[in-house]
Amino acid sequence: MPTCEVCGNDYDKAFEVVRGGKKHVFDSFECAIHALAPTCAHCGCRVIGHGVETPVGMFCCASCARHQGSTAVRDREPGRVRN
Repeated sequence: MPTCEVCGNDYDKAFEVVRGGKKHVFDSFECAIHALAPTCAHCGCRVIGHGVETPVGMFCCASCARHQGSTAVRDREPGRVRN
């Protein structure tokens, strides 16, 4: 059985992710995120989804990017109301 490279679990439903030509084997999305997702340059959480990338680094949200000095970032258009 394939073995997860993060937790070492032998699991018959493990899956592979190829990144940069290197194959990784995981037993869960949790382990894949732990190994491959970028880390927010401000708060340290894993960036799951699009995130915000600036010349300073990768961030989980516009608020964290602003805390690190990036001023022209936002999570949504000003004045736009969520439905």
